Amino acid sequence: MPAGKKGQKKAQTLTLRAVQNCVDLTLDGRRRLDLSLKGIAAVPKCVLKLSDVNELDLSRNLLTKIPGFIEHFESITVLDLHSNYLDELPVEIGRLHALKVLNLCNNRLTSLPSELGLLFDLHILNLGLNQLDALPGTIGNLKELRHLGLSDNRFTCVPSCIGRLKQLERLNMERNPLTLQAARGNVAAAGQRFYVVEGRLLCDNCLDKCRTQREKMEKIEQLWNEQKPGMEKFG
Repeated sequence: MPAGKKGQKKAQTLTLRAVQNCVDLTLDGRRRLDLSLKGIAAVPKCVLKLSDVNELDLSRNLLTKIPGFIEHFESITVLDLHSNYLDELPVEIGRLHALKVLNLCNNRLTSLPSELGLLFDLHILNLGLNQLDALPGTIGNLKELRHLGLSDNRFTCVPSCIGRLKQLERLNMERNPLTLQAARGNVAAAGQRFYVVEGRLLCDNCLDKCRTQREKMEKIEQLWNEQKPGMEKFG
């Protein structure tokens, strides 16, 4: 059961009028359909009447499936599905080409469709608190991805496709059963994307950040060197 969920309540149903009353405007004038915390176990088909919204929030419900008709929400840039009971995603999700933010945190996902790699404009992908131990290689096609959340899953190594995400600014893999080899490999991979710049060309803030990151890398490298003899002995 996903974290923070004690038990499923009785599912609710929504009428078209109730769904229409859940449309609001964001501060920047975007239309948002907020169906969070409605106690629904299935996405009502009447939401298709509002498929022209810009954002869709279905978080914190009792959903176990996302219907294929999600593909008709062609204009959404934000899709929030966190804190449900999803164990799979429909391949049609790959047709939401305007999507910039996809939140799938706190579900029961054990795998992902390769079609996620078709979301070429995606900036933020949150997959934390699931049961994933691998990513489809097509994730490496998400050239605009900035933030990738993979915390609290079952990864034992850093997925190789992440190395192709050239715009990635933040990767969260906390609380995964990563091996020490994987941690060391992550340091090496990060080093391949560094540029050598003279200190005098950096501002004080940048210098502080560089020193902090270098210290972190040195600590991981030190830990590896200390543990390596013992690991070889029992390998």
